Amino acid sequence: MKAHKQTHIGEKSYTEEKPFSCVTCGRRFTYKCLLKKHQLMHTGEKPKQIPTGKTWDCACCGKTFSCFYSLKTHGRVHTGERPYSCVKCGKRFSQTSALITHQRVHTGEKPFRCDVCGKSFSLPNGLKTHQRIHTGEKPFICATCGMSFGFVGNLKRHQRTHTGEKPFTCDICGKSFSQANNVKAHQQIHTKEKPFMCDKCGKNFAYSRNLREHKCVYA
Repeated sequence: MKAHKQTHIGEKSYTEEKPFSCVTCGRRFTYKCLLKKHQLMHTGEKPKQIPTGKTWDCACCGKTFSCFYSLKTHGRVHTGERPYSCVKCGKRFSQTSALITHQRVHTGEKPFRCDVCGKSFSLPNGLKTHQRIHTGEKPFICATCGMSFGFVGNLKRHQRTHTGEKPFTCDICGKSFSQANNVKAHQQIHTKEKPFMCDKCGKNFAYSRNLREHKCVYA
């Protein structure tokens, strides 16, 4: 009856509105390009632009898209529109994919699993980065000395040895450091904290290096 009434009022059924269905999870989509993009979530592959012959240009910046929905989504960069909101915390997003990714903060879902060690991740990029531990891949290269790194954070820390940059400051005395963990270690001078304890005699030390030196007594 409901389907029949739609022929009179011109209303489209859910299946007509979203004719493209994912064979893995059953989720439906309005556009075929959206289905293809969604399916990459299951495979963990990086999205690729598939040429269709027809293109759409952004009236604001001139950027070209092979999928109309991609143009529509891109337009929100210029308008600031964020139509998708999280039901848990109310945070808003411009894309459904960003909302789905965010919701894993609340659900704890980690669908991307390393086939080497079994560790799971909430984002495919997190898995890809982790896998470099197993492969030994080091794609980030220092432009100054040519040294390679597996993680961009390690490259940035290394580059400070060339630039002398010290962005981390002790909020007690103002002394600056090139690495965040050095600030934390330094602040133990002010707090008198000694978190490193010898398991042989129970003596505590402010720094791990002092504990290592102390343990030489028992060697």
